[in-house]
Amino acid sequence: MKTPVPASDIIDKPLEQALSERYLSYALSTIMARSLPDVRDGLKPVHRRLLYAMNELRLNPETPPKKSARVVGDVIGKYHPHGDTAVYDALVRLAQDFAVRYRLIDGQGNFGNIDGDNAAAMRYTEARLTDVAKALLEGIDEDAVDFRATYDGDGEEPAVLPANFPNLLANGSSGIAVGMATNIPPHNVGEICAALRLVLKHRQDRVKAALAGKEMPAPPRIEDLVSLMSGPDFPTGGVLVEPRATVIETYRTGRGSFRLRAKWHKEPLAQGTWQIVVTEIPYQVQKARLVEKIAELLTNRKLVLLEDVRDESAEDIRLVLVPKSRNVDPEVLMASLFQATDLETRFAMNMNVLDKDNVPRVMNLLEVLDAFLDHRHEVLVRRSRHRLAKIDHRLEVLGGTLIAYLNLDEVIRIIREEDEPKLRLMKAFELTEVQANAILDMRLRNLRKLEEMEIRKEHDALSAEKAEIVELLGDESLRWKRLGKELEETRKRFGDDRRTQVTDAPLVIDIPLEAMVEREPLTVLCSQMGWIRAVRGHMNETEVADVKYKEGDAARFAIHCETTDKLLVFASNGKFFTLGADKLPRGRGFGEPVRLMIDLGNDTEIVALFKHQPDRRLIVASEDGRGFLVEEGEVIAQTRSGRQVLTLENGRGAKACVFVGAGDDHVAVIGNNRKLLVFPLEEVPVLARGKGMHLQKYKDASLSDLKTFKAAEGLTWNLGDRVRTEADMRPWLAHRAGVGKFPPNGFPKNNRFS
Repeated sequence: MKTPVPASDIIDKPLEQALSERYLSYALSTIMARSLPDVRDGLKPVHRRLLYAMNELRLNPETPPKKSARVVGDVIGKYHPHGDTAVYDALVRLAQDFAVRYRLIDGQGNFGNIDGDNAAAMRYTEARLTDVAKALLEGIDEDAVDFRATYDGDGEEPAVLPANFPNLLANGSSGIAVGMATNIPPHNVGEICAALRLVLKHRQDRVKAALAGKEMPAPPRIEDLVSLMSGPDFPTGGVLVEPRATVIETYRTGRGSFRLRAKWHKEPLAQGTWQIVVTEIPYQVQKARLVEKIAELLTNRKLVLLEDVRDESAEDIRLVLVPKSRNVDPEVLMASLFQATDLETRFAMNMNVLDKDNVPRVMNLLEVLDAFLDHRHEVLVRRSRHRLAKIDHRLEVLGGTLIAYLNLDEVIRIIREEDEPKLRLMKAFELTEVQANAILDMRLRNLRKLEEMEIRKEHDALSAEKAEIVELLGDESLRWKRLGKELEETRKRFGDDRRTQVTDAPLVIDIPLEAMVEREPLTVLCSQMGWIRAVRGHMNETEVADVKYKEGDAARFAIHCETTDKLLVFASNGKFFTLGADKLPRGRGFGEPVRLMIDLGNDTEIVALFKHQPDRRLIVASEDGRGFLVEEGEVIAQTRSGRQVLTLENGRGAKACVFVGAGDDHVAVIGNNRKLLVFPLEEVPVLARGKGMHLQKYKDASLSDLKTFKAAEGLTWNLGDRVRTEADMRPWLAHRAGVGKFPPNGFPKNNRFS
C-alpha cells in the first residue's frame, strides 16, 4: 500500500480572509457573468452564447428551425457550462412576444403564454434566429469584436456582439447580482433611433467645432432626449401614467419607477347597462393570476362596486368587468381596481449595466446612448480595417493573375518544365508569394479570354472601394455620417408603432370606502384588557350586557358603527391610532388584542375609543391638567405607529379625550383633589400638536375628568341611573388655569361626570 503524498499547495491563512476572498470571487462572477447586461449589446452571457451558438448552427430566419434541445445541447456543451433548464428558460423568454419587445428567437411550438403557463419541454419545441438577432450578429465574422477562449479552452466565443440594433433599451433587461441589481424597461426602437440621431448630431458638431477651433457644443439635455423617447414601450401595451417631470428625473439619474395601468374602455349594453372591457394589462402581470385575484376580492366582498369578472380572451386580451349597477361611476370602479389589484403596477427602473471595461455602474439615458454609439463606431472601424485587409489581399492576387494572363505561354512553360515553379515565377515576374500561390492554384477552366475582363473589372471595383474605406478611416465625420445611415436603416427595418400609451398623470379620484367595503352595521366591543371584536348588527343595551369576556376581563367600550367607518384610539402616550371597522376580527370568540393591530406598548393604556366623525372637535388633556382643542380630521393616523398629538413630559400620561358638542361654550374640569373649575371654551387654544395650556393647576393632584357644556343649560353628571343638573355654575366660574372649588353636593365620589 502506497503512502499518501501530502498536498503541496496548502496555503496557511486565516479563515476570515479565505472566506472573504472566495465570496468576492463569487460576487464578481455573479455580477459579470450572470446578472448584469453589457451596455453595448444589452445581453448577458447566456443570451449572447445562445445567439452565437444558433448562428454557428446556421439557424437563420430563412432556414428551417431545429429542435430547442439541439440548441441547448450546443450551448451547454461548448459555451455555457450550466444546467440545461437555465439555458432553455433563457431561450424561451427571448421567443415570447409578451416578454420581450423585439423577439430575438423565432419559436415553433408551445412557448408559454401570458396566463403564466410554462413552455413545452425543449424536445418538443423548435427555434431559429429572428432578423433582430441577425442584426445583433452582423459582422461577427469580420473582426468586429474581440473573441475569448471558452470555458474549456477548446474554442472561442465573442466577448460582445457587434449589435447593429440598440438591444439594451429596446428589449430591456433584469437581474439580481450580489449587492446590486438591474431592471431596465423595453422601449420603442423608432424612438431610440431618434434619440441616437440627436446624440450622433452632437458628435458631428463636436468634430466640426474641433476642426474649426471653436468651443465644443453642449451635449444633449435629458429633456430633449425624453421628448423623443417619451418613456418605456412595453410589449403588452398598457398606459403609462407617470408625470413627465418624474420620467425626466428617472432617465437623468438612471433610477426611478414608472406607473403602468391597464388599458380599458366602457362598452355600452342594452337598456342603459354597460360593462368595462380591459384590452391590455401591465407588463409582467400574469392574466390568469390577475383574474384569480379579482375573483378572490369579489368573494371576500372587497370590491362592492363589481358584480362579476369574466375572461373572454382569445388571441387578444379581453377581460370583462361587470358593475353592480348602471349607476356606478366607471372611473371610481376602475380607481378601486387599480388600488387593489395588479391592473396598476410600478416598474422600478435601475439602469445598472457593465460598461466596456466590465465595470458595473448605474448610467443615465445619455450615457447609455453614448456607450452604444461608441461601440458602433468601434465596430465600424474594425470592420472597415478587416475589409481593407481583404481587399488588399484580393488586389494582390488579382495583380498576379493579370500578369499570368499577359504572359500565359511563359507561365505554362515554367509550371511544366521547372522543378520549383513557385520560385521561378516569383523571380521571372517579380511576384509575391501570395501571387505565385494564386497562379499555381488557378484552375484550367479559368484560362479564358473573358476571365481577364472580369478580373480587370473586379480590380477596378475593389480599388474604388479601397479608396472609399481609406477615406472613411481617415475622416471621423464620415464615420458618424455612415452610422447615421445605419440608424435610419434600423428604424425603417424594425421601427413600429408605440404599444404603451403615454398620458399625463391622472387626476386623483377620491375613492369612497363604500367602493372597497360593503356597508353593514356593526357593534364594536372592546374590553378593559384591550381585546377587540366586531359583531354584526347594532346590539341593544341588554345584548351588550350579556356579552361574555375572558376570565378577569370586563366590558369597557361598545360602539355602534358601520363597516365603512374608521375608529380612533387615543392612548395614554398621547398618540391617536386609526382602525378600519371592516378589518376588525369577527365571530363569537373574544376577538384579538388591539395591540396586535397597532403599535401600542404593553405599558400604554387606551384612554378613549370612538367612531371617527371628521367635522368634530376634541379636547385632549394630560394628567397634569394641560390640554388643547384639536380638529378630529387632523388626528387620523396613516400607519400602525400612530400620530403623536399630545406631547407629554414629567412622566405624566394622557388622561382625557372628549367631544365638543354643538353649541358648547364652557369647559368643566375636576381633579382627583375634588376641585371643580369652570371656564369659557374660547380660552382653550386650537392646536394640531403640542403640550397645550394649563386647564387646571394642581398641587399633589392630577386631572380626573373634564367635559364641555352649554352654560345656559347647566352642567350635568350621572348619579347612578339618574342624571343631575346644576343650573347655576357661577360659584365655580373662573379663568383657565385656576385651582377651582369643591363641587356641588351630590357630585360623584369618583370625581367623574359620567
